[in-house]
Amino acid sequence: MQRFLHQFRTLSPTQQRYVLGAAGGAGLLLSLGLTLWVAGAFGGGDDEAQVACSPCPTSTRTAKPTTSPSPSASATATPCCPETPGATFAPTAPPETQPPAPPPETAAPGPVSYTLAPFLQSGAFDRIVDFAVIPGTNNAEAIAVAQKAERILRVSLTGAFAPAVYGDLSDRVGGGGNEEGLLSATFSPDFLNDGRIYVYYTQGGDAGKPTVLSRFQASASSMDTNTETRLLDVPDFASNHNGGRLLFGPDGYLYLSTGDGGGAGDPQRSGQDTNILRGKVLRLNVTGQARYTIPPDNPFAGGGGAPEIFAYGLRNPWRYSFDRATGALWLGDVGQNSFEEVDIIVRGGNYGWSCYEGFAPFNQQQACPPSEALQFPRAVYGTHDGGSCAVTGGYVYRGGAMPELNGQYIFADYCSGRIWTLDSDNPSAQPVILLESGQQISSFYELPDGELIVLTFSDTIFVLKHG
Repeated sequence: MQRFLHQFRTLSPTQQRYVLGAAGGAGLLLSLGLTLWVAGAFGGGDDEAQVACSPCPTSTRTAKPTTSPSPSASATATPCCPETPGATFAPTAPPETQPPAPPPETAAPGPVSYTLAPFLQSGAFDRIVDFAVIPGTNNAEAIAVAQKAERILRVSLTGAFAPAVYGDLSDRVGGGGNEEGLLSATFSPDFLNDGRIYVYYTQGGDAGKPTVLSRFQASASSMDTNTETRLLDVPDFASNHNGGRLLFGPDGYLYLSTGDGGGAGDPQRSGQDTNILRGKVLRLNVTGQARYTIPPDNPFAGGGGAPEIFAYGLRNPWRYSFDRATGALWLGDVGQNSFEEVDIIVRGGNYGWSCYEGFAPFNQQQACPPSEALQFPRAVYGTHDGGSCAVTGGYVYRGGAMPELNGQYIFADYCSGRIWTLDSDNPSAQPVILLESGQQISSFYELPDGELIVLTFSDTIFVLKHG
């Protein structure tokens, strides 16, 4: 606690007023004093102490956000987060600026109510963390990624058949940590011609094994698990903070979000180290390649850092997405103990961890860049506000069923099940609560028609709709 009080005293009066205002006064000082107490998914809990260093993303920023939103040290226990009244959001100006006037009230998207309606339900659904429509099936079939069952299921979106195993990877996927397992999968944009599927997972066996990005051959009905080509190993040292999502961007490149490697407080300073792959968003050219090549405009393609890096300074970027209308990359970065972040990722951007958590200084006892060189969050909320614990990044809504939500970034908290909207067109807008779902929300997925489904740790996959 003394170290955090010392850091606070070194701030200018303006910065002190900013930090106190952003965190609800003394609330930040309290949360800083409790840095080793992190409730829930992706953030802390017992997993934070598991820094059994050995080889150096199992649960932090190495090559999704690898693992699912980790609620606690137990893979099945529901995280317990203290109740506090209402969520608090910090202003969106960098901390070096004068504190802004109180943000104007952001109006709710419309005078209607919303609900999560069952979309698919099956006893085979167990900790579903990712989803993707299978190309060539007329949008009638999809895969669902089961984190701890370590397999990919094939599901019918029309009810034509019960879920079936698409690919069983339990012979190579593993890890007992809550944030370990099968984390993400995505199809090649040229799947009908190349039959490629990409998978991100943590390995079984001894702790400290690298997190793996691999490619397999597949058809619409199954994947051939004997055709694995390991494209990238991300060195790791703990069970948590693996990040974990794979998506192809509108530029045709494959993106992977990685965590800082685990433990509490970024013990190996992964976030700011541009020579390692943890705590980053990576971008690779895989289409038509035996493994991968580096996109020529990656920020370190010419040197000065690992050439795979697209953006850095992240803690545990579990879920992100691309706005289908603008191409913007929106990401939810799970916080340490004080702030959950919503970030807009740009090429070469430094998002501050672990020099900053949200807008607040975190560990300044390292080579930290000036604040004007950082990309601060688009929005934050308190890690423990109202039973919250870990942000689950979502999508900018572009569907037709709820036109009043067009352009709203929709995201959630894993522990509280709270779903917010954030106006993507208004930089000064603040998040607005859309729905209290009561679900453990692990991820979102955008269907071809632009509607959003919501993945949970229950036996049900939901669709967001009018209530």
